[in-house]
Amino acid sequence: MFDSLLGVGRTVLVGTLAYVLLIVFLRISGKRTLSKMNAFDLVVTVAIGSTLATILLSKDVALAEGAAAFATLIGAQYLITFISVRSEWFRKLVKSEPTLLFHEGRFLTEKLRRERVTQAEVRAAVRAQGFTHMQSVGAVVLETDGSFTVLPAQDKRSKPTTLANVEYEPIRKDQHGDT
Repeated sequence: MFDSLLGVGRTVLVGTLAYVLLIVFLRISGKRTLSKMNAFDLVVTVAIGSTLATILLSKDVALAEGAAAFATLIGAQYLITFISVRSEWFRKLVKSEPTLLFHEGRFLTEKLRRERVTQAEVRAAVRAQGFTHMQSVGAVVLETDGSFTVLPAQDKRSKPTTLANVEYEPIRKDQHGDT
């Protein structure tokens, strides 16, 4: 069932200390550390979880080594976000932009193809937001974290300001699919 009480005790003690240490690091580093705003944030979150599991289960990894790993991951994430807030070139290098997949009653087929998203997946996201008709939808955006944002249809005379940073090109007649 288990190797020894000593092994179980080590796991409980090291696990508790590692958990407390991780909470301290996360509180110091701020809310952004565990956000899932883009792929890089997700990688850091998964790596932190993997590091915690390794500290808990591997006798070969000392608590101090685990703490150094936490500090390295959180420090790298902090540095990347610090630089990307200050440098547009760097931000474009490490982060993707949201992509408009459906707009004003039309699927943007080239964007769907490029992002490897089907119309069925877009419709599922629309249904999940409580819409029953695609005509009620003004836009569907694939966000940088892989989630979908569904915006209701609005007055066509004005573009929603929430689409300001979304990759968007005017719709050509040969670019759209059926709704």
